[in-house]
Amino acid sequence: MQVYRGLPILTNQTGSPAHLVGVWNLDHEASVAEYARLAHIAIDAVLDGGRTPLVVGGTGLYFRAALAELDLPPAPEPGAREHWGRVYDRLGPEGGHAVLAERDPAAASTLHPNDRRRIVRALELTDSGSSLHPGSNRLWTDDTRHSTLIVGLEVPRDELLDRIERRAEAMLDAGAAAEARRALAAPLSATAEKVIGLHEAAELPAPEAVAAIALRTRQYAAYQRKWMRRIPGLVTVRGDRPPRETAREILELAGRRQPLSARRAD
Repeated sequence: MQVYRGLPILTNQTGSPAHLVGVWNLDHEASVAEYARLAHIAIDAVLDGGRTPLVVGGTGLYFRAALAELDLPPAPEPGAREHWGRVYDRLGPEGGHAVLAERDPAAASTLHPNDRRRIVRALELTDSGSSLHPGSNRLWTDDTRHSTLIVGLEVPRDELLDRIERRAEAMLDAGAAAEARRALAAPLSATAEKVIGLHEAAELPAPEAVAAIALRTRQYAAYQRKWMRRIPGLVTVRGDRPPRETAREILELAGRRQPLSARRAD
């Protein structure tokens, strides 16, 4: 979500120089394919300058897409999502799933009828001859475009929950409510509207907003930890200590390898 401009507090944007932070307006509909293309350009530019890129974040899929060449489905045609959403709502879960089973049996076999979001997405893809269940899936392989050290920060659960609570409070204190109201007053894409805390900060009293944002963030953190455990070749380091100590260990791990810029693939 840091790709969007206009929500620096809610998305915790860095003040340091970084690529792909604040590059899209809030009405821009994001796609993994577009993000992957921009990320590859940015990473290659850093390598071409003789430096080592540091890729940080984010959701597991977008993070993986930045590092690898994935077989990504195309973005939907304008209006396709709304069309198939109406079809699903009119026919109901079983009926919507039956339509998908007729158009793409492989994708339907992996989806529950009640999974509206993914069934609608799978139906969108059938319009372009693509599938949500491609024949080969490189998402969980260890293939990357360049030699890459992947590090996960491991934080004890109690410490993580405390950080989440304090961060929610800090965002409200920093003006997240006013930021959210400004954003909601303008056109928003379906992707941008999913920013955690956007509606909570704008619509709830501060104490309730903090509690609601912290709850959603805890749920998201649990999901992210599941993703992290599935990343091939991941090295974990302790994140519950001063940042300089954590950074030092990561640099030591990287130093045991040949410099990444020297091992760039052709």
